[in-house]
Amino acid sequence: MRKVIGLLQGWQYCDNFSEAFLQNDFDGYAWQEVTLPHANKEIPYNYFDERDYQFVSTYRRELDIDPSDQGKRLFLDFEGVMAAAEVYLNQVLVGSHRGGYTPFSCEITHAVNFGGENQLVVVVDSTERPDIPPFGHVMDYLCYGGIYREVNFRAVDPIFIENVFAKPKNVLTEARELEVDVYINNPLNNAVTGELQAVLSRGGKVVAQAFRSVELTTRGIIVETMRLTDLAEVELWDLDTPNLYQLIVSLRTNLPTEDSYTDRIGFREAVVRPDGFFLNGRRVKIRGLNRHQAWPYVGYAMPKRAQRDDADILKYQLHLNTVRTSHYPQSRHFLDRCDEIGLLVIEEIPGWQHIGDAEWKKLACSHVREMIQRDWNHPSVILWGVRINESRDDHDFYTETNRIARELDPTRQTCGVRFHGHSEFLEDVYTMNDFAHSGGDLVLRDQRVVTGLDHYVPYIVTEYNGHMYPTKRFDHEERLMEHALRHMRVLSAAGLDPHIAGTVGWCAFDYNTHYQFGSGDRICYHGVMDMFRIPKFAADAYRSQVDPETEVVLSPVTLWARGERSIGGVFPLVVFTNCDCVEIKVDGQSVGKFFPDRLQFPGVKYPPVVIRHAPGILGEWGSQWYDGEIIGYVNGKAAAVKKFIKNPVASKLEIKADHQLLDADGSDVTRVVFRIVDQVGNVVPYINDFISIEVDGPGEVVGPKQVVLIGGCIAAWIKTKTKPGTIKVWAVSSRFVSEEIEIISQ
Repeated sequence: MRKVIGLLQGWQYCDNFSEAFLQNDFDGYAWQEVTLPHANKEIPYNYFDERDYQFVSTYRRELDIDPSDQGKRLFLDFEGVMAAAEVYLNQVLVGSHRGGYTPFSCEITHAVNFGGENQLVVVVDSTERPDIPPFGHVMDYLCYGGIYREVNFRAVDPIFIENVFAKPKNVLTEARELEVDVYINNPLNNAVTGELQAVLSRGGKVVAQAFRSVELTTRGIIVETMRLTDLAEVELWDLDTPNLYQLIVSLRTNLPTEDSYTDRIGFREAVVRPDGFFLNGRRVKIRGLNRHQAWPYVGYAMPKRAQRDDADILKYQLHLNTVRTSHYPQSRHFLDRCDEIGLLVIEEIPGWQHIGDAEWKKLACSHVREMIQRDWNHPSVILWGVRINESRDDHDFYTETNRIARELDPTRQTCGVRFHGHSEFLEDVYTMNDFAHSGGDLVLRDQRVVTGLDHYVPYIVTEYNGHMYPTKRFDHEERLMEHALRHMRVLSAAGLDPHIAGTVGWCAFDYNTHYQFGSGDRICYHGVMDMFRIPKFAADAYRSQVDPETEVVLSPVTLWARGERSIGGVFPLVVFTNCDCVEIKVDGQSVGKFFPDRLQFPGVKYPPVVIRHAPGILGEWGSQWYDGEIIGYVNGKAAAVKKFIKNPVASKLEIKADHQLLDADGSDVTRVVFRIVDQVGNVVPYINDFISIEVDGPGEVVGPKQVVLIGGCIAAWIKTKTKPGTIKVWAVSSRFVSEEIEIISQ
């Protein structure tokens, strides 16, 4: 049977390359001990030169090959290396790959030394090479460098299962079935007979199974199809009930050889039509945000837990139902979590506006294949993005990318994101970045104006806002409020248009970018959260769109300070909420109840409360200022309270970790958030204090230990070492010492 071993630890790294590094006995360099995922260079939070990480580097490690693996086929599976890699084992080039976002495998069988040491060397080119998508022109995001995803060692019998594609059929009927394409890798020229078995199970209970005799008469990849029927009792995968099943496909031959391939699948029907998006036959309005997989300091090089946490933020904190993986395939751990929690995914190939030459296009087509063949069993993935984001029309190129996608996966629709109108429509779904809204009455355009067609087609708005209104978390309150309202206006407009299947806003998190873009400090402040995943007020526009039985949301867009806004005061006071109404109290006295603004925001289920004026409240400039209290009511009962203090004073340095239990594998992380708050627990956003993050035990801070608060708070990621134990974390500022928290690494 197959054996898979993770290769996270034991790597040595240096920030250059020499041919001498390929020698097994070369030790003439000060190698750095690292674990994967790894960034080839940690970078500052902002104001750095992106060329700092654009160089060729070298990774190496010893491979311990078990003598029992002799006679098997041996592979190294790389999940992501930015941007080009050459892989050597014992000085033999065993494989190479161009493209940092899709996986690749290298067979090392012929290069293994079973009687001695095996030296693995990976040469990583992290320069922006014009022959590799997405590079070749300017680009509004950074790609960083290094072996930033996991690497595995795999041993299989000579004939093995390369891949499995599970295709649920007739899922909305009692005649549900599962068609399974099994890709068998056969290196032999002589005929081989065998048997395939497919077992579908859930919670350890077998749901269905099937057998098929096979005869392998040709060398190479052979596709055999199996069917599992009588699946009427299978439960569908849906947003609130993301039911998953385990599929195990096994192969036994007369040689004898055997192999087994395991994956998770879900049964669902997802289709975009001219009148909307339908999941399992039910119309669902897509409500999502775009995600860059980037973090401060280490860029893409974050492990499984951080990837999964991002999915949880989008689903459970922002209450979204969709994410677009802009502008490239993202971590399998992120997609795994989307499967588990019911978060829809629009996935697309690497690129941003630029289309290269013929060889560049050929490589982009290979990325289409690699993306689909990696992710076709994820029920969360509903669309394949087969067009370079915001690129010009290219009939032949995009005819080919669509052909590849439809041939590989006839179960999903294709889309292609553009930002110019009247674009040639080659895909199944017209996806458009509609930046029409700039604060005025025009929010979203009728799709026929965009497409230039005289009829409606399947249509999704895949970006809005973003660069139209970049907003920092520490910006002036009026700008933060307008930023949030722009997101809410788009949600409302889309909700009223039955021919817009939904919207995916730009974007979830701020991200590092090239000097041509952003705020000049290498950051695009386009997110509803910052790079530390700390929310801006705009996050509450999305967060409020949830049934109060799930979570009661009461988020006033105010700092409750007389002189923060132009002219002064707190009006108009916007409260993002799913409550039936809110009550305002000033100095303990009620000044009235206020209701959601359904006139201005008729297209959302939970409009914000907008209080434009309230005569007599808090008096004129120079008069007395009072404490405030906002109470949210659901079904006539007080369900949430937000308090404000009239004279806020920095009172405490709070510390909170997302996770208390980590793996002692040298790469696991948890985010820790630090906030300086006033007497009632509100962040004091304009404090300019620094903090020193202190760590005791088998852990370390990712990035710098001394940081300046941003808008009164900041976060850091604490990374484990390979030794188990208790990690103690606390912070010290010029005014405060936080509590000490404990994180268990085991």
